[in-house]
Amino acid sequence: MAVDETIQSPPNGFIDLWLPRDKTYHVTIEHDGKTVESEISTFEGDDTCITTMQLS
Repeated sequence: MAVDETIQSPPNGFIDLWLPRDKTYHVTIEHDGKTVESEISTFEGDDTCITTMQLS
């Protein structure tokens, strides 16, 4: 699954990205020359709100 589109965040910087259950994803977010990458999974018991991905 690849999402290659522009998503505008609200002023607080958070975005909603709904992913199908029971999978593992490699997520890369890029903006203005800054990049953050993380592996996110959607299995039972996994976090549903990821706040550790911060552009730096």
